[in-house]
Amino acid sequence: MDITTLKTYFDRYLTLLLESASGPQFYVQLGFMCVAILIAYTLSAFLKKYSPVLANPPVSGPWLPFKKLLNNLGFFLAPLLIILFLGIAVELSEYTVQHSWLARLGQSLAIIFLFYSVIVHYVNNPFLEFVFKWFIVPIAVLFAFGWLDNVTVYLDRFDLEIGNIRISAYGLARAVVFGSLLFWLGRFSNNAGQQIIRRQERLDIGTREVFAQLFQVFLFAFLFILLLQIMGINLTALAVFGGALGVGLGFGLQAIASNFISGLIIILDGSLKVGDYIELDDGQSGTIVKMNMRSTLLETYTGKDIMVPNEQFITTRFVNWTHNNRKQRYSIEFQVAYKTDIPKMLDIIKEVVRSHPQVINEPNTPIEELADAEISGFGDSGVDILVEFWMEGIDDGVNRVGADLLLMIWQALRDNDIEIPFPQREVRILGAPKDASG
Repeated sequence: MDITTLKTYFDRYLTLLLESASGPQFYVQLGFMCVAILIAYTLSAFLKKYSPVLANPPVSGPWLPFKKLLNNLGFFLAPLLIILFLGIAVELSEYTVQHSWLARLGQSLAIIFLFYSVIVHYVNNPFLEFVFKWFIVPIAVLFAFGWLDNVTVYLDRFDLEIGNIRISAYGLARAVVFGSLLFWLGRFSNNAGQQIIRRQERLDIGTREVFAQLFQVFLFAFLFILLLQIMGINLTALAVFGGALGVGLGFGLQAIASNFISGLIIILDGSLKVGDYIELDDGQSGTIVKMNMRSTLLETYTGKDIMVPNEQFITTRFVNWTHNNRKQRYSIEFQVAYKTDIPKMLDIIKEVVRSHPQVINEPNTPIEELADAEISGFGDSGVDILVEFWMEGIDDGVNRVGADLLLMIWQALRDNDIEIPFPQREVRILGAPKDASG
């Protein structure tokens, strides 16, 4: 199909249109269409004015989500009624004058108008809005006028063949349009699917993470194969290329594959899960906030994010502070003077430490988990005191229990006149210096 052929088609359609416009069939269909549009707009205005759900947005009451949905659909009530009554006009035109092409064309344009209204009202993504406006809507217009097949045949003539693989301009255009839709749909489906999987409380968190990652892999693999089919690429023609690509991936992407498999292993064996506090072999530490296919995200208490490759959790050591039990034991050391009444001081310290709201001190708490104070040694300047306590979680970030306890201990020692010693030294000068004059 060339420009001359397109001009011939255009002249033919224009001639038919002018011939049809001079006959009674044209005006009968036009009359039915005008009546249908008038009835649709009148009925739409009536329903919006007198229907409680469509007149005002609902804010409370039973079936609230359903009522909100109906209220939002009120925006499309007029286009929907136009399509409905134009369908009746098509049947009436066919029954009276045995012609309905104009009414069918009007109904097709009404459907396109409805589609465009949905895009403007609901699509907020600029990229998707661009794709819908400049690709989907023109395709719908071509379909309405019956030109879509001719245009696709014309575009399919421009092709490129590489061996058994054939890529045409029509295939590329189709891939751009539907690929954009598949990309948006895949990302939306991935987020929605992973949220649904992670909300399944009947499964443990490790199993949920495994299913979420596998869902993501299979979803994008399916969309990729579907995109190849849309482009018109025969998958059997990619067998040899896929084999070579697989070997190349095996060598070039070995680290990515290793991280992916390592991620599945650490999730399946339950050694890591979201919310665990991890200390790496190099001393860095943080809370796991997300586990991806390639890496695990640790968030530190200083606001930094650490991206740790999953393979590192397999090949190196790490400390999981909250793996089986979130209870942690911490210790504080200080000194008191030798003249201190030690038994009385220890009781005071125990009471002060146990009074902190985050220190474990429940009535049924085992005695070995209660805060305790004891002598740990005798120093040069005073008696060394060791305080041990248990708490839920990590003593860092928002849970600065150790700092609170040091202040409380200092306050208690000062209120009870208990001295915290500091190093004291005596300097003795042995012998008098000799007189320089001798």
